[in-house]
Amino acid sequence: MPIDARAPYDDSNVFARILRGEIPCRKVYEDAHALAFHDINPQAPDHILVIPKGAYVSWDDFSERGSEAEMAGFVRAVGQVARDAGLVEPGYRLLANVGVNGHQEVPHLHVHIFGGRPLGPMLAR
Repeated sequence: MPIDARAPYDDSNVFARILRGEIPCRKVYEDAHALAFHDINPQAPDHILVIPKGAYVSWDDFSERGSEAEMAGFVRAVGQVARDAGLVEPGYRLLANVGVNGHQEVPHLHVHIFGGRPLGPMLAR
């Protein structure tokens, strides 16, 4: 069920629990600002989630409250994960769902990295 991107941060969400080590994940990258892991329900041959370690609901929340170091670290982590996965060539897609209309399902900012096959048009027509 999509969530409201303006809702207060819920520290019981699945990504907060992964960050605390309460739920396992198939980690591919971690540094001081970000964690990346394989999606448990992949929508493409390569489907990796990258999340900031801070308690941010959405991209809007992160851009308003995140520190410069957190923002730079998160963006660099997304690029590093794509490079490490070998997705730069032939290409990949980034997706960050925000709020109800964006169909955000977990109230913690996350970026999906999709790759491994031609992905078709960006939106269903």
